[in-house]
Amino acid sequence: MKKETLQKRVKIANNIMYYIYTHIDTHIDIEELSYDFQVSKFHMQRIFKEAFGKNIYESIKSIRLQKAANLLLTNKYSTISNIANLCGYSSQSSFIKAFKQRFEMTPKQWKDKGYKEYSTKILQQSKSALNSSADFSKITPTIVKMPSLDSFYIRNKGYNKNIKNTWQKLQTLILNNNLKNYKQIALLHDNPTITPLNECQYIACIVPEKKSDVNSHRLPKFKISEGVYAKFDLEGVHGDMLKFIHWVYHDWLINSEYETTTKPSYAVYNKNNFLSEDNRFDMSFYVSIKF
Repeated sequence: MKKETLQKRVKIANNIMYYIYTHIDTHIDIEELSYDFQVSKFHMQRIFKEAFGKNIYESIKSIRLQKAANLLLTNKYSTISNIANLCGYSSQSSFIKAFKQRFEMTPKQWKDKGYKEYSTKILQQSKSALNSSADFSKITPTIVKMPSLDSFYIRNKGYNKNIKNTWQKLQTLILNNNLKNYKQIALLHDNPTITPLNECQYIACIVPEKKSDVNSHRLPKFKISEGVYAKFDLEGVHGDMLKFIHWVYHDWLINSEYETTTKPSYAVYNKNNFLSEDNRFDMSFYVSIKF
């Protein structure tokens, strides 16, 4: 396969996945997707499965249930029916059935502390997180209104050591384009405290001050959503990050008066541990909230 053909196929697959994540609360019609991307339905399904190991229908179902599990944790004033609707389910009974099949418990059992055992098992998948001794209890966020951000990105499947390789590829782009003014952002489409780490979609992004500064047709582009966010400033080492996200969703959000939304969280790096010599980070972490 020619390099240009491979790049085009990867870009189509990434665009489809991005569309799914940003429209997960709506009915997603595969026929319409095929028309919008000007690719046959059969070819689109094949490209997508080659890239992500799942077909489009399986991915939509998986992402909806992950979003629902997240909202069930944090949105204590929302009913199960409300959350089912927010994640694109038209029937509460079909949602409950699918949720139980995925998490081996009902949404009600999940809300009633069932998530703790499930989440602890995921945290145990990361030795660096288990070894972290960081204490976040004194961190207080600021509430900010963030604009949308135009980014170039590379997707990494899994919250794993391959993230470093992904950032190195973006760093190569930065150096080749002699970029001076840009932001490095990690966008978490999946919450790694309730999604198995090998299934998480981690997105490494750069946001140049001027889009014209990046001369690359290889990288897909998307907008990071505008909105109201809780902004946490944090310094630490790699293992602290996963433990911190666990604290944000399982302690801070649950004990606050805020609810989260289906918009993904993201981190803006002042110092990127995947690119720094001492493996330390300095970043601001943004969680979408409503009151």
